[in-house]
Amino acid sequence: MTEQALVTVEQRRNFVYGNHTCVVGYARKLAPPSMSIVHYVVDDDKIVFLTMADRQKAKAVRRSSQLSICVLAGSNGGLSWPPEYLVVDGTAEIIDDIDYVVARAMEVGPIMLGEPVPAEALPIVRDMMIKENRVAICVTPQSTFHSPSVHPDSGDPDAAENMVHGLGARLAWA
Repeated sequence: MTEQALVTVEQRRNFVYGNHTCVVGYARKLAPPSMSIVHYVVDDDKIVFLTMADRQKAKAVRRSSQLSICVLAGSNGGLSWPPEYLVVDGTAEIIDDIDYVVARAMEVGPIMLGEPVPAEALPIVRDMMIKENRVAICVTPQSTFHSPSVHPDSGDPDAAENMVHGLGARLAWA
C-alpha cells in the first residue's frame, strides 16, 4: 500500500513503471463509455498495450486520440489491498508496424504468463500477432489523478471511526 499521495513526478512515474495492469477507459461511438483491463509495458515513457485492430479500443483511438487508463497496483501476482491506483490521461496513437507489435508482445507475454517467454517462441508470437491483426496502442501521458487509498487498520479498533477521506489531485505528468 502506498503510504502517501503520489505527488512527485518521480513517485508517479515509478508507480506506472512498477505496475503492468491497467483499466483502459474510452468513449464508444454509439454506446456508453467502456473499460477494458489490459497488461502494458513502458517504451520511451509511453504506456503501450496491444489489441486487435478491429476492437473497440483501437476504433476509439482512431476517433479521438484522448485516452484514460487507470494503473492498478499489484502484489504477488494479484491486485494490492487496499486498492491503489493512478489515473493517467494522455494522447494515444496506433502503431501497426509488425516488428514493433511483436517486440511489445514478447515484453507483455511474461507479465501475462508470470514466467519468461523463450526466444524460440518468437515465430509463434509473430504468427499470432499477424493472424489476430494486432496493433500497439501507445499512450503519451499528459496528466495524472491520484486519490490515496484510505482503509482502516484491522489491528486498531478505533481506526474506522478515525478514517479521513480526502480529495484527489490532478497533476501534470512531467
